[in-house]
Amino acid sequence: MTAVHPSAIVDPKAELGDGVKIGPFCVVDGDAVLGDGVVLHSHVVVTGRTRVGPGTEIFPFASIGHLPQDLKYQGEPSELVIGARNRIREHVTMNPGTEGGGLVTRVGDGCLFMVGAHVAHDCLIGDGVIMANNATLAGHVSVGDHAIIGGLSAVHQFVRIGRYAMIGGMSGVEHDVIPFGLVLGERARLHGVNLVGMKRHGYARDQIQSVQQTVKALFADEGTMAERIAALRRQGQAEEAVENLLAFAEVESSRALCQPKAGNGG
Repeated sequence: MTAVHPSAIVDPKAELGDGVKIGPFCVVDGDAVLGDGVVLHSHVVVTGRTRVGPGTEIFPFASIGHLPQDLKYQGEPSELVIGARNRIREHVTMNPGTEGGGLVTRVGDGCLFMVGAHVAHDCLIGDGVIMANNATLAGHVSVGDHAIIGGLSAVHQFVRIGRYAMIGGMSGVEHDVIPFGLVLGERARLHGVNLVGMKRHGYARDQIQSVQQTVKALFADEGTMAERIAALRRQGQAEEAVENLLAFAEVESSRALCQPKAGNGG
């Protein structure tokens, strides 16, 4: 049964699923779609062409779906699509897409956005991602499944963050972060492999060692990156984690790969 507090303002054109709960002083505009079991605690604003997936919980003073912070935006009909079972904590902001980024910002399932996190226009976020307090993504950032972005970190526009990567707190990320990578620093550098994350997600010791060896080979001193990838490819069929890492490194990107700190390639 849907429950809307008397002080909330909900446009009659908004679509509310079964079991939606809308708390005091929330505002839900007419183009919004709230899936089954969505909870807006209080003082939450959901506006624009925003779709919130089933079971997602949004906490006070979150601003979801307001116009992109992009001077090139000219009112095109863009969207914000949020998946299922997300936890969006206080003062989180998420913006829809722009024409320059495919007209959509997309968030996967089962993510946690802690207090003050910001997801800018045209970001693509996978499943199980965690953004800690006041972590911020600029426009057009992509974040792979189960990546963690530490508190007070900032990610430059168009950066790619691979699955299971870990961004240390208070890091400035200007370059693409490989899958399973651990990066940190005021100007973030690669500090090896996210060993804790891989273990928590059930990777076996031999799989972790394969990733470590691949990272060392990718960032070795000899040859170019393309030559090093080709040499790794010639070794034969790679297991899934290594294949994901190599495929990420092969993609043409507007950002270079985040490089290791000297003497710390894996």
